[in-house]
Amino acid sequence: QDAFVAFHVDKELVSKYLKPLQVGELAPDQPSIEPTKNKMLVEDFRELRATVEKMGLLKPNQLFFFLHLAHILLLDFSAWLILFYFGTSLMPFIVSLLVLTISQVQASWLQHDLGHLSVFKKIKWNHLLHKFVMCHLIGASAKWWTLLHSQHHAKPNCFQKDPDIDMHPFLFTLGKKFSVELGIKKTKYMPYNHQHKYFFITLPPFLFPTYFQCHTFYIAYTKKYWADLAWMLTFYIRFLFTYGSLLEIKTLICLPGAEFWPLVWLHRMLESSWFVWVSQMNHIPMDIDYDKNLDWMSTQLKATCNVEQSLFNDWFTGHLNFQIEHHLFPTMPRHNYWKVAPLVKSLCAKHGIEYKCKPLLTAFADIV
Repeated sequence: QDAFVAFHVDKELVSKYLKPLQVGELAPDQPSIEPTKNKMLVEDFRELRATVEKMGLLKPNQLFFFLHLAHILLLDFSAWLILFYFGTSLMPFIVSLLVLTISQVQASWLQHDLGHLSVFKKIKWNHLLHKFVMCHLIGASAKWWTLLHSQHHAKPNCFQKDPDIDMHPFLFTLGKKFSVELGIKKTKYMPYNHQHKYFFITLPPFLFPTYFQCHTFYIAYTKKYWADLAWMLTFYIRFLFTYGSLLEIKTLICLPGAEFWPLVWLHRMLESSWFVWVSQMNHIPMDIDYDKNLDWMSTQLKATCNVEQSLFNDWFTGHLNFQIEHHLFPTMPRHNYWKVAPLVKSLCAKHGIEYKCKPLLTAFADIV
């Protein structure tokens, strides 16, 4: 199926696992496509994918990703160097905090590329560098991310199948359909009529330092991802050694570690805010429903929208402004999204599917 083809890079490898599961061929009179799926659209999308492969758009430009990693490491080192050289007074602290936040968010975009196996041709190199970036540079589990994010990609905005919308109905009510359902049932966990107000002080600043921080350790421990846990420890040891020792020395007379914890929490809160606004702008304003078992392209387009391209938008969002193309071709290197976008638009126009693309600030406003 199209989802299987979209996720797997090495088809020969996975076919070895499939052979023992084969139970036979379909009888000649049996349909090969389920009635809920658009047969013409499925065929056209498969033709588009074949064109994409022939154009070489699934092949990564490793110089692009090397330079991206280099700028992350440079920012990471600069954040520490600012405090080391200029001291820990308020202004150097703020500048260091901002530089560290930028480094962490850009590392999040890079780990996303690695998790989708779109940086190296060989799968093992993607997995290895994914652990370095996600576990060592960010301090979270790579396998935890892959587990949740794969479910999101398979069924975006499908209630009880996409973990990214699990906040419904406990914190927010999402989508018109489910809002009506809660109203009919008179179920109310939160003051939903004010959720557009309390959103600003809940999900964006606190997703990373609270829920994600605990959940990544919980999953890594319960699933026995021991390698990930070991890699994650290196992040905390490095962070404590570099920033903790530096800031504690400067504040030893007053209160040991007084400036270290604000740095830890503030950079996580800023990183979380940046991530939430970018990640939610492509999905939350779109259709949220139960799984209708639609074809691959219809499933992705109903739940996904784009944000206009610019050099800043590409960098700021990690090319997630091309969310439609990313969801249709999740293993495609991000530097090729703009090349396939006109072909996707053309296919959408042919089948009467809406291809939504917005300015960045409009996309943010639509979340609210």
